[in-house]
Amino acid sequence: MGSFFFESVLFIFTIIPNEFLMRNEFSKYKAVSLDCYGTLIDWENGIWHALKPLMVANRSPRLEKMDLLQQFAQFESKQQRSTPKMRYSEILEIVHRRLASHNKLKTSDVLDKNFGASIFEWEPFSDSQIALKMIKSKFKLIILSNVDIEGFNKSQGKLDVDFDAVYTAEDIGSYKPNLLNFQYLCDHISDRFAFERTEILHVAQSLYHDHEPASKIGLDNVWIDRNNQDEEEPDLSHHNWGATCQVHDKPKINFVFPSMLDLAQAMFR
Repeated sequence: MGSFFFESVLFIFTIIPNEFLMRNEFSKYKAVSLDCYGTLIDWENGIWHALKPLMVANRSPRLEKMDLLQQFAQFESKQQRSTPKMRYSEILEIVHRRLASHNKLKTSDVLDKNFGASIFEWEPFSDSQIALKMIKSKFKLIILSNVDIEGFNKSQGKLDVDFDAVYTAEDIGSYKPNLLNFQYLCDHISDRFAFERTEILHVAQSLYHDHEPASKIGLDNVWIDRNNQDEEEPDLSHHNWGATCQVHDKPKINFVFPSMLDLAQAMFR
């Protein structure tokens, strides 16, 4: 009798589609917290285009995009650690000056300030709007972003969705990957919505800014792997890190999807 029961249960699980099992996995969550830049907003192309006036002014067309993005990642993270309460637009101005100096380019106050304000021009990924609308119909949508309030307000207009809560680095007084940002997220979701940490699903592209700290603090997470890093070789040092710092060891990841739309569709299967 025991053997028959076990075989029957095993047969049922082999015929249940993976999509059904995944949908059950998502059903335990009540809130989806999201990174914005790199996940919803195409910040790498935004950064690249915002650097072009500097290159044009110096007649330097030979600088490589991936090299500049990696330099950006290093200068940005260092400045955020040094001045955690500085507004993101001001961080960007300093990073622009350091990028210019590092590459032996001449900059100006105008070029630096324009780069600092360029976040207003960064565009969403093509799937962001529809994915957010789908997810919002089932979950509370909450932003945890490394920007200032003014910068995010501009981006929210482009995303065309009303978030249930928005927590920025300016609100918190520190920048991700600081664990304080994720503790702030969990505490405020608990206070405002009475959700447990186990009912929050954190969604982001950056292993460095989001998934390492999210896993440390015990949040389930979704990696939006827009650069297809999950399919690359196990040696993380050879991956395309773009505008984020490298991580030495891959953090715990609960789900991986190549885009926000793929995640949203999986939630509705």
